[in-house]
Amino acid sequence: MKKITILNIILLSLLLTGQSCKDDFLEEKRDLTAVNEEVFKDPVLAQSYVDYVYGMFLPAANAQSFVVTQNASENGGYNTTFTQTTDELAGETDYNKEWAAISYVNNHANKYFGQRMSASIANNVWTRMREINLFLSEIDKYGIAEETRNKLKGQMYFWRAFQYFDLVRMYGGVPLVLEPQNPTMAENEANSIPRSKTSECIDQIVKDLDLAKSLLPGKWDDSNWGRITSGAAAALKGRVLLTYASPQFNPNDSRERWLAAYNANLEAKQLLEQNGSGLFEVGGTANGKAWGDIWMKEVNNPEAVLVYGFNNVTNGSNMAKNNGWEQAIRPRDIFGGGSISPTKQILDAFPMLDGKSIDDPTSTYAYSPNKFYKNRDPRFAKTFVYNGALFPYNGATGYRQWTYYWKKEATASYTTTETKGANSSGIYLKKGSDPNASNTYGVASGFQQSGTDFIEMRFAEVVLNLAESAIGADKLQEGLEGIMKIRARAGIENKDGSYGLSGVMGDRDKLFGAIINERKIEFAYEGKRFFDLRRWKLFEENSATAQRIGVKPLNGTRRTGLLITLKVNGEEYVGKSDPLLKDGATAPIVEREPATFPAGIENQEQYLDYLYDNYFVVTERDDLDRTNATPTWKFKWYPEYYFFGFNQSVLSTSPYLQQTIGWDSMNGAGTFDPLK
Repeated sequence: MKKITILNIILLSLLLTGQSCKDDFLEEKRDLTAVNEEVFKDPVLAQSYVDYVYGMFLPAANAQSFVVTQNASENGGYNTTFTQTTDELAGETDYNKEWAAISYVNNHANKYFGQRMSASIANNVWTRMREINLFLSEIDKYGIAEETRNKLKGQMYFWRAFQYFDLVRMYGGVPLVLEPQNPTMAENEANSIPRSKTSECIDQIVKDLDLAKSLLPGKWDDSNWGRITSGAAAALKGRVLLTYASPQFNPNDSRERWLAAYNANLEAKQLLEQNGSGLFEVGGTANGKAWGDIWMKEVNNPEAVLVYGFNNVTNGSNMAKNNGWEQAIRPRDIFGGGSISPTKQILDAFPMLDGKSIDDPTSTYAYSPNKFYKNRDPRFAKTFVYNGALFPYNGATGYRQWTYYWKKEATASYTTTETKGANSSGIYLKKGSDPNASNTYGVASGFQQSGTDFIEMRFAEVVLNLAESAIGADKLQEGLEGIMKIRARAGIENKDGSYGLSGVMGDRDKLFGAIINERKIEFAYEGKRFFDLRRWKLFEENSATAQRIGVKPLNGTRRTGLLITLKVNGEEYVGKSDPLLKDGATAPIVEREPATFPAGIENQEQYLDYLYDNYFVVTERDDLDRTNATPTWKFKWYPEYYFFGFNQSVLSTSPYLQQTIGWDSMNGAGTFDPLK
């Protein structure tokens, strides 16, 4: 949005100190082998140092923020690999295809653990860790006021915990490095730190977050919007302990772990509420209005626990930090990128308006595959754009997306309404889009100057983390009430007294299944799905937890989309021109957006139903995933991925590291047990 938030505080602080916006700050103010005291004597320089670390974790300008994650990349860059390794997006990745063998020499041995730190400055795991450790080891030695130092340290403890949590949920235990290491490409004893137990890493993460919580304010002033708060530290602790209590780390279902997660998430919720956080409800909950507006409010947004800020400064400026999401999700016909194609699998996960699933015969509303959009959870229309749905932008508040097909000749291929090219799935994403976004910057850069913030952790997640922890700790009613709060805010009808959840009441496993599905809906395309599937072990066909909680595993499936074609008088339409688009005085058959409606139809929404009843045919499109494979390509996940092995690029430079059990190495079979 227009206000310059935390990402630009980084740039502003560097400008105030006379530095450029590249790596000059690090090169000139300190190096990687020694300490420049000036950084730790001057509160402005110290703040710039902390802000630089923020920048190492936050997405780069023009990142597709909602579907990218940092931990799928070796060099700290954000990409969509993990989202494509779910049911949210199609595409073959190193983690969903078949391999001849599980091996440390293959790319499925995830490389996020990184390389041995070198003398050059790079944004990767161990450089980030060193910047944090160096700061924490030096900041108390000089004369900056204690109150200022505490706030700076609190932010750094948070980011160290954040980085370690990313590593632990990927690999289990990793080396605990709590002092700054000197960079070297050669093996040396000082830097050759073996893997710590997973339990020891979790303890250290919790310790860092408790320190951060004690040192940070509950709320910053408006000029520091986006900085880490004590509530954010508590919320991350809740996320960490929930993960540690989940089946990935807790196969024996220890109630002690669930209770620890419950207590942490309860504290986080209470602390955040004391400082003004809560579910975003400005504008009311009717029809999910409040939910749809979450991403349009910046400063003092009660939903934002951990927020990644962007601005709409002109692209190319040193101050520019544009969010690439808007450009990626907008159709090509209006100068968007059209590069994000959501799947029918996520479309179908959204319940009916009464909260019942689309295949539940007890629902008040009958689901129609041909009118799939009717009487759905209000979040459905706020998440997706389908054929005929509104997709407004600046200067075109009534713009509707039309994405259907017809044949110009009986033997010809289908022709699309989208003259510049349709996306892959026949569905577009609306989530996080700004109805006032502008596409007036030209064909090559439409919608690029977006300043919409991305909320990496929402208060809704804290509510559902607490609810899931409560279920795990046998506080079943409290868990149910947490899910109900999320559904009530979304605008789901409460016809059965539990917002469609009457069928799961009192059953721990069914409640777990309900909350995983609720997260699938509430956090669709927010970078959460991969880690939810992984921590609940919901990928492989024989998944015990999938069977237990009633969730269909992903293995053996294909991600699909929608194909909407035209019929006239019950027969497939064949013709030279679009029969619903006026190309002159009248449309060839019937106009898709008429000035006047037929008798009995009062508005465009009712008319859209008329079009689907009489002219549109909806079928499943199965060409999103690979179609040139024999046998047919299907999703394939291996249980070894629940704890990734170290890649040969790591082991060759760090032979002292134990390989994960289930993975081989140059020294034989892996011996490190990530469950200890």
